[in-house]
Amino acid sequence: MKLITGASGALGSKILKQLLTTENPATLAALVRDESKATDLIAAGVQIRKGDYFDSKSLENAFEGVTQLVLISSNDFNDRFGQHQRVIDAAVKTGVQHIYYTGVSMRSIDESPLRPFLEDHYLTEEYIKASGLTYTFLQHTLYAEVIPMFLGPQVVESGVFFPAGEGRVPYATREDLAEAIATILRSSGHENKTYRMTNSSSWSYASIAEILSDLHGKKVGYVSPTPEEFEAVLQNLGLPESIIQMSLGFAAGIAHHDFEDSYEDLTQILGRKPTDLKEFLKSVYAL
Repeated sequence: MKLITGASGALGSKILKQLLTTENPATLAALVRDESKATDLIAAGVQIRKGDYFDSKSLENAFEGVTQLVLISSNDFNDRFGQHQRVIDAAVKTGVQHIYYTGVSMRSIDESPLRPFLEDHYLTEEYIKASGLTYTFLQHTLYAEVIPMFLGPQVVESGVFFPAGEGRVPYATREDLAEAIATILRSSGHENKTYRMTNSSSWSYASIAEILSDLHGKKVGYVSPTPEEFEAVLQNLGLPESIIQMSLGFAAGIAHHDFEDSYEDLTQILGRKPTDLKEFLKSVYAL
């Protein structure tokens, strides 16, 4: 039995969709907090297991009979490492054989301005190793889908305004990452391995502006403001403080070149080149 946590979320739902193309739905399980958000999975025949990262007993009940567990990292920063520990402990207690964890691919967490946000990923990996579980670490680059979140819907008119300096990122789409994870789950030979799941090319925000210029036949400029200038603009837009601080943190990490390194693992697993960023941006900022 394969179980995907966060199964109604953006990544988990895509992994299950990929698995359903080849797997008997009776061999698949989805961990959700709210069953009403899993109606499509129920209709597909996937087993729904209700559980919460804050509730150890619910996790133990949900993991009964599970041999392969995909732990999609929590996006709730409230004791995120503690949430992951409860999942891992429940996996050990219920006899899960293999855990797959979606972490992050970075140059050095110890030197990163994002350490307060992202160190939990590396603490989780160490905790999994210490647990004795067979593991596969799926270290993701930044999702291409965060770009429109950082730049907004009017970027073609207003220009790219983001304090990322000259930092580059080998962005990958959630769709490609989900396909790769499903491929790994269907195959063998991944025991106690770490995959750096990035695109094979990387892009700066200046190059993103150039792509948008090319797509729309007009000049889209790029300005890398100071963090203070950027923060003031977001505050004037009335965005929540949590969103502002997250945007500032990731901009600082990108400017610090934390995500710049690209690897071929994702290409090799997919058996093709990952989606090019121009193709993704064209789908988001359609003409």
